[in-house]
Amino acid sequence: MLILAIDTALEACAAAVLDTDAGELLAQEQLLMKRGHAEALMPMIARVMQSANLGFTSLDRIAVTVGPGSFTGLRVGISAARGLALAAKRPAVGLTTLSAYAATIVGQSKSAPVISAIDARHDHVYFQIVAGDGSLLVRPGIAPIDEAIAASQFGAPHLVGNAANILADRWPKDLPQPVAVDAQLAPDIGWVAWLGAAADPDTNPARPFYLKAPDAKPAITPPLAQAASS
Repeated sequence: MLILAIDTALEACAAAVLDTDAGELLAQEQLLMKRGHAEALMPMIARVMQSANLGFTSLDRIAVTVGPGSFTGLRVGISAARGLALAAKRPAVGLTTLSAYAATIVGQSKSAPVISAIDARHDHVYFQIVAGDGSLLVRPGIAPIDEAIAASQFGAPHLVGNAANILADRWPKDLPQPVAVDAQLAPDIGWVAWLGAAADPDTNPARPFYLKAPDAKPAITPPLAQAASS
């Protein structure tokens, strides 16, 4: 199976092509960035596909991270994945950013529970907890940092994600201490591809996975201003 994987959910723009039959990535590229995903993504995809020496119709599916993450970044990646999938007549699958973070650790056959954490700002984190075998222990959610830490009752965890250091710095001394802290700015694009190969397109659509509303809200025109303009 040939998979094109895309990630623009956080502070990176990344793309890769995975050949599951050969068990290897044919090409991959990642650029760390806080902004500019829209301008960087399509040229990057073109370079990755050229490096893999493939046309889009050779792909079996397209995988993309769907959140949580930056609202702007998510729209860029998901729109690209859905557009390419439509043009190539191939399925697009969505993977959560939290599961992509966890896959790096679970894929190494670690026994400790894995807490994936993403900075949600305002002293909150998006988080999810899985067992060492990848089975879900705590569903994805958003919570104050202290509440996210309190939700871990499964032994000394492995912390991963762009908020891993935030949790580690606040970790209470009376709890089992984290066995490792992997403060990755973005998920490993290779694992996004492997998760995409395993995902069922019918149950993992390429659509945004939001756990909170946008911070920016549209301005509401006061009634008096509305009346004056009418």
